[in-house]
Amino acid sequence: MKSNMLTALQELIDVVARLRDPENGCPWDLEQTPESLTPYIIEEAYETVHAIRSQQPEQIVEELGDLLLQVVLQAQLASEAGNFTLAEVAEGISKKLIRRHPHVFGDAQVNSIAEVRDNWDQIKAAEKGIDRSLPSQKIKKYTETMPPLTAAVKVSAAATKFGFEWAKVDDVWDKFSEELGEFKEALQTEDVAHQESELGDLLFTVVNLARWYQLDPERGLQGTLNRFSQRLEQMEQVIDRPLSEYSLTELEVLWQQAKRQLAE
Repeated sequence: MKSNMLTALQELIDVVARLRDPENGCPWDLEQTPESLTPYIIEEAYETVHAIRSQQPEQIVEELGDLLLQVVLQAQLASEAGNFTLAEVAEGISKKLIRRHPHVFGDAQVNSIAEVRDNWDQIKAAEKGIDRSLPSQKIKKYTETMPPLTAAVKVSAAATKFGFEWAKVDDVWDKFSEELGEFKEALQTEDVAHQESELGDLLFTVVNLARWYQLDPERGLQGTLNRFSQRLEQMEQVIDRPLSEYSLTELEVLWQQAKRQLAE
């Protein structure tokens, strides 16, 4: 089994190297850079998550392959530039896992998952020279490395540990009303940067409301997007011309019909 796995991985490495061959490779692959490929890393990661949630093994295998391809591609480009190799990537993560699991690979004792997480955070902070007592260090990690909505959820929860919390949920609703008013005022100006700033404040307040009500804003938004897609698909099954040729009134009728049909 181990031999087959290593053979398969080596085949993938060889295929990627062939695609990047200066003389006989693929023109598209040859023009790629580490920066140009970063959108695909994000896209493939999300598609992998979707496949896992769908619980379809064949789809999961395919999407994990696409995600693995991005790792091998990045390593191939880095190797060509003399920066690092795929072997260094694999060795690095193995050593990190060993360092951060002293209860498995060392003599440390843990009594709960919470202790495992705390050990991980302590070791990580020591490795990176991060002062865990400084709130800004933890917040910065979220804001620099995560998609905005995900980061907002993390920051909202983390901020409560540093004293940034309302006394009651009514205060959060007051904050929402305040931010909504400021956003409306900003829209009366021509300052786009100010408008986006106020929009961000409003959205962050919504995230805080979700936390107070123990709701997952990412799951909520994903559900809305899924329903929009499903209703649009339902509408497309009954129309006799492109949607763009329908009036807004006609679209609303079709939308409501699709909504009722999907609810049945």
